[in-house]
Amino acid sequence: MNSPIIYVVSDSVGETAELVTKAAISQFNGAGMTLKRFPYVEDKEDIDEVLSLVSLDKAMVAYTLVKPEIRTYMKERAEQEGISSVDLIGPIMDQIQQFSGKTPLFEPGLVRKLDEEYFKKVEAIEFAVKYDDGRDPRGILKADIILIGVSRTSKTPLSQYLAHKRLKVANVPLVPEVEPPEELFKVPKEKCFGLKISPEKLNNIRRERLISLGLNDQASYANIDRIKEELLFFEKVVNKIHCPVIDVTNKAVEETANVILNYIQKGRA
Repeated sequence: MNSPIIYVVSDSVGETAELVTKAAISQFNGAGMTLKRFPYVEDKEDIDEVLSLVSLDKAMVAYTLVKPEIRTYMKERAEQEGISSVDLIGPIMDQIQQFSGKTPLFEPGLVRKLDEEYFKKVEAIEFAVKYDDGRDPRGILKADIILIGVSRTSKTPLSQYLAHKRLKVANVPLVPEVEPPEELFKVPKEKCFGLKISPEKLNNIRRERLISLGLNDQASYANIDRIKEELLFFEKVVNKIHCPVIDVTNKAVEETANVILNYIQKGRA
């Protein structure tokens, strides 16, 4: 006896249809079944062609077709040819439409688009972690955005926030005793954003940070003169780059992110 054949037909790549069909046949231990995937079946001519092959193979059809007229045509033609078929997505779409009162988009491939957006976000988050706090200056050349600032100007949380917007962000801490990485001067200035803060605000933030760590809040890290020295060095670097500078003194991370996103949008317009 020949092994049963199931044609998996989709108006997109067919991953969803194949996955569901494999889940079903796994309940039969595979039973020696063969799957044949036919992606991008988008019109009636495609369906006629597939069904002629199905008929020759004495196979059945499992399909995910989101456009109502194409889905209906598949069902009717399969019935006319005496071919076993199962609609994997139509019934649940119809039920959701009835339940929610909303109309489907009827656009093939949306699951794949959503997956791609998800993986872009994950990639951006991993990038932000890898190139956080100047760990590897090579990330500057690969980044969509480079954040520049002295310690405690919210570079890391801002990097993560922007990563959730699928932007690859590297951040570079500036310290007077250490020359900025040369890569910083090789990228377009439009990619760089300096994060400016008032000395008094930064002094408070750093003192609170030291206290939270159980350290002396009188350390040079929180010394106002030292802070002013660092901020002067920051001004020197960003003036050399000629990049946009954002005052984050009284801004939440979300506000600063919106300033950057708006700047990017205007640059693309």
